Amino acid sequence: MSFAAELDVAGRTVVVVGGAAGALGTISRLVELGADVTVVSADVATSIRDLAERGLLAWLSRPAEPADFRTAALVVAATGSADSDAEVRAAAARGNAVAATVRTAPETVDRAGRGRVVLVGGGPGDPGLLTVAGLEAIRSADVIVSDRLAPLAALRHARAQAEIVDVGKIPRGEFTPQERINAQLIEYARQGRRVVRLKGGDNFVFGRGGEEWQACAAAGIAVDVIPGVSSAVAAPALAGIPLTHRRLTQGFTVVSGHLAPGDPGSTLDWAALARTNTTLVIMMGVATLGAITDELLGHGLDPATPAATVADAGMPSQRTVRAAVSHIARVTADAGIKAPAITVIGAVAGFEPGRTEPT
Repeated sequence: MSFAAELDVAGRTVVVVGGAAGALGTISRLVELGADVTVVSADVATSIRDLAERGLLAWLSRPAEPADFRTAALVVAATGSADSDAEVRAAAARGNAVAATVRTAPETVDRAGRGRVVLVGGGPGDPGLLTVAGLEAIRSADVIVSDRLAPLAALRHARAQAEIVDVGKIPRGEFTPQERINAQLIEYARQGRRVVRLKGGDNFVFGRGGEEWQACAAAGIAVDVIPGVSSAVAAPALAGIPLTHRRLTQGFTVVSGHLAPGDPGSTLDWAALARTNTTLVIMMGVATLGAITDELLGHGLDPATPAATVADAGMPSQRTVRAAVSHIARVTADAGIKAPAITVIGAVAGFEPGRTEPT
């Protein structure tokens, strides 16, 4: 839908009635444009729930009421039912609000034997950082299986007939098991449909894209890969932090902080990481950051080493906190930062926008 790009909704109240995955593109675009969004629905897709938990929109878990429309500048009907959408538009008109409809019910496609899966890396979240090839894949898809950290506003470019499937994973919360996602990709492709698996960042950098490619290949499903801009490099760049600098560091190391040092499942050599003299980028490490920095310090990393945590990179809610590595976990926690966020440790983290030298 294009209405969001045509109306000035910044700072205005927008009520979306219905929270199906098909409304993800429009809702995310409204949030990006600075609208004060409220979703009214008894239940919502996982990625919409995530936006609410991150404070980017309000969610009222109940049926819509006439009072919901009285102060709305725009009402979006996204119930998935033509009759219900018509009732929403009528109620909006009675409240003198502009009304629009999002199509959320896909048409059936049957081209048995010609299906394929396209793994699309969507970049760090800003639709502007999605590749041209990735956007074209979205536009031509029959089914889009999307994560919560994908550039959800780009879904508004999907065909009206496309089916949107939300399989977002909320950290330590609601999620769709990876095995189920693999099975869905195979199932839709076997129906003869062109399936786009849309993720944030790059599919093959901590994105489980390799597992999905293997599962599809084992099932005889054709797979195309469209790389994306990894948040490992995008988040620091958007915060004004160069990962390499010829006078400061000759490389960078990217690791997952999902498992804390000492966890039986962790295979990282933290002692070696403390001695690499490269920029260290920690992904998925918000909850374990204190344990990680303690481990690095215990293996000799200079406590004064600059560090920075970048949250919501590429989104309107992006923010950065900086401190010495000995304090970055506390500063990050005090700022209330939650996933998605990455932490950069090294001399280059001392760079700040507008400064020509690191602090």
